[in-house]
Amino acid sequence: MSLWGWVLLACAAAYATKLLGYLVPGRVLDHPRVTRTAGTLTIGLLASLTAVNAFAAGQSLAVDARLAALLAAAVALTLRAPFLVVVLAGAAAAALARLVV
Repeated sequence: MSLWGWVLLACAAAYATKLLGYLVPGRVLDHPRVTRTAGTLTIGLLASLTAVNAFAAGQSLAVDARLAALLAAAVALTLRAPFLVVVLAGAAAAALARLVV
């Protein structure tokens, strides 16, 4: 099978999985364990995506301006800054780190 065949198969599987979600009864989704697990999985997925985007460069790890941006954003979040301030702090830290290096 060609690459496009695999891509189309993956798209069909993702769409079918999404459609199957509508068949799950509401009482199952309202169960506290399901709600807690879904929340935990979301946090784990976002944390792993952040780590991959911050430290990956192709097939290797990289420490560059993205690390400074991530640290500045983490500090701003710890100080409970508004989202726009968090984004601006990360952008400014990345710009300064790139200027220094």
